[in-house]
Formats: sequence, C-alpha cells, structure tokens
Amino acid sequence: MSRRFLELLLLVAAGAAIGWAADKAALSFVGALVGCGIWAVRDGLRAQRVLRWLNKADVSRMPELEGFWGELLDRCRKLIKKLEKKAANSDARLEDFLAAIQASPNGVVLLDAAGRIEWANLTASNQLGFDPQRDLGQYVRNLVRHPAFNAYLSAGDFGHEITIDGVGPRPSQPAKISLQIHPYGKKRKLMITRDITAVQLAEAMRRDFVANVSHEIRTPLTVLSGFVETMQSLELSNEERQQYLGLMSQQAHRMQTLVNDLLTLSRLEGSPAPGQGEWCGTQELLEHAVQEARGLSQAIASTPHRIEPSAGSASFWVSGAKTELISAMSNLMSNAVRYTPGGGLIEPGWRINDEGVAEFYVTDAGPGIAAEHLPRLTERFYRVDRSRSRETGGTGLGLAIVKHVAQRHGGRIDVQSTVGQGSTFTIALPPTRVRTTPPG
Repeated sequence: MSRRFLELLLLVAAGAAIGWAADKAALSFVGALVGCGIWAVRDGLRAQRVLRWLNKADVSRMPELEGFWGELLDRCRKLIKKLEKKAANSDARLEDFLAAIQASPNGVVLLDAAGRIEWANLTASNQLGFDPQRDLGQYVRNLVRHPAFNAYLSAGDFGHEITIDGVGPRPSQPAKISLQIHPYGKKRKLMITRDITAVQLAEAMRRDFVANVSHEIRTPLTVLSGFVETMQSLELSNEERQQYLGLMSQQAHRMQTLVNDLLTLSRLEGSPAPGQGEWCGTQELLEHAVQEARGLSQAIASTPHRIEPSAGSASFWVSGAKTELISAMSNLMSNAVRYTPGGGLIEPGWRINDEGVAEFYVTDAGPGIAAEHLPRLTERFYRVDRSRSRETGGTGLGLAIVKHVAQRHGGRIDVQSTVGQGSTFTIALPPTRVRTTPPG
C-alpha cells in the first residue's frame, strides 16, 4: 500500500474518530470529509510545487518532497537530464554539420517554402552579395537581383543550373556564379552556388591559345604554300629559285621555333619543380646568354647591338635546372635584342639584393613599354608591337617561358619600363637558391 494512500486513510480515520468522540454520526461523517479536504489541499500544494518546478525545468533546484510526489520528481529529473543530454548531442552534431557546410568551397543557401533565406554559409553570401545574419528571413529574389535568376525561380524547373553575375573584384569585372536549386522537405529549397570565374577564364584562355597558335602557324604555311605553288607552275631562274627557297626556309624556321617554344612550355608545366641539387655559376650562365644574344643580333640587325655585361655584375652560384635558367635568360636577352634599335646598348648582369635574393637583369635602350601593357606581358602570344615581333622572328611565348621558369624555381619576373627610356627585365630567385661560396 502506498504512503500517499495511507496518509489519506489516516486523515479520514482521524476526522471520523473526532466525530465519533462527539457521539454524533453526522459529525463523524463531517470529520471524515474534513480529513479528505485537508489531504486534498496538502496534495494540491505539493502538485503546485511540482508544476512550478516543471515549468522552470531547473534540475539543480528540485523541491524536496517525499512519497509519491518525491518519486515522481526523481523520475522527471532523470528524464529531463536524459533529454538534455540528447539535445546537447543533437546540437553538437548540428554544429559540426553546419561547420562542415561553412567550410565548403560551394555556397549553400536554405530557403523556406516562400523563398525566404533560413540559413546561408559565408561562401554563398560572398558570392551573391548579402549578409548571412542580417538578411535572414529576407526574400532571396530581393537580394539576388538578376533577371535570369528571377525567371529560374519563378519557372520552378530546377533540373538544370544557371550562370549569373556575382560579386567581383570590381563592378566592371563581376564573378561568374553557377547556381542550381534542389527542392526538399515541405516545399523548402536548397540552393547550391559555385564560383566558375576561373573555369570560364581558363576556357577563354584555351580558346585564345588555340586561335593564336592557329594564326601563328597559318601565316608561314600560307607563305610556304604560295611559294611551292609558284615554283611548281612557273619557270624560274636559278636566282629566283634561290630567293624563294630562302624565304621558304625562313618561314619553316619560324614554325620550328614556335613548335619548340610550345614544347618547352608544355614540358615546364608538366614536369616537377627542379630541386636544389644542381649549382650553376652565374658567370657561366651569363656568358652563354650573351653569346646567343650576339648571334641573334648579327642575324636580324643591320647594325649589331652593343651587348656588354654590366660593370656591377656579381659572380656567385645559383641552384636550379641549368637548361631552364639558360632558356629564361636567353629569352630575356633575345627580347631585348628584338626591341632595341640596331647599335643600341644592352646590359645584362647578376646581383644579390639586400634581402639575399639573386637577380638576373637585362637593361635595354629600346622604346620602352607603356604602363597598361606591363601586367599582360607574360601572357602567351601577347605582344606590345605585333608587327615588329613577327618581323624579327618572335613567337610571343618568350616571356611566358621566363615566368614559368622563375615560378618553378620559387622566384618571379619583374619589369620596369619608361616609354622612350628603355626597360629592365629581372628574374628574381629566393635566397635558398643562392651561394656565395663554391658548392662542396
């Protein structure tokens, strides 16, 4: 028998006994009712304490009760603790899940049935240009004001992705964002975004590269084809034949140079970066580059250039692939020869700056380069003066090769130029690739 029931019996018995002692049956019945009432009031007060505690749900401040209510409180306390632990685990898993989505390179936006933003990670916010906290609850179509997106959202056909303009580094250069919506739940939507600016830029560069290669090869092929047709259909004197053959050889050499430069670029991009096991003397590298430049000057210039190593050139050792370093240096030297008028001064040299960086520099007396061209000089087939470059046999790939060689050695290429005063091209190599004492 429970303690609560015993308390009820005792109160009823006590009330009945008091009424019986008064020797009246009616009073005995009234006493029993009074006992029941006292018990009900007392039990009701305990129930109110339990309800107040349940409303607060504060396990640490549980009221002290005995009997039935004490046992009920204890069981409630255990159940609440169990639920709190389960909720804490769920919250932790949710936080981990949201952190994973937050770290995703793709943008994620959760929309309710009406198209309002319920949650968004920073990637999507940066790509689409809204605030992930302030703009919660806002209609996404009011924040992403792009006709293609509004039409896509209104049509409800989400089986494909669309491309819209996103937030770019400058208003004139918006980013390209790929976006697709995936319905889920009760008319809710999951919106995934990707920044495809680099992909589209690479695709554009690929198309430009193919177009440029085709153009560069088509011109000498057209010349060769024309000379071959002429030699096949016309009677030519020996002098004319030799002249045509010389021009054909020149165009064939131009195509061979272009193919060699393309193969060099392909090899640089597809092979691992050179280590630091091979050390080369800067004096030997400089002499090799100067010799090649003088040979080119005699071949293309009516008056050979004055190619003299700089008086301040230093002698030390650099680490890297010798063939690549010679190729980069020769390209800088040939670039100076092609753009410097005949008889002009070209001064190459090596030095170590105050930060311990090794620098190979070439200073020419050419026409100089306008500032708007400088950022694009190392792009493939980019030429400041296309006609002059083709006249002197340039392929437009020399500085691209120099940039790749410098980057593979952990360095960079710098250009300083003033229109009408010449230019200085520099290959900088990090201090870890420099030694002032002979390698042992």
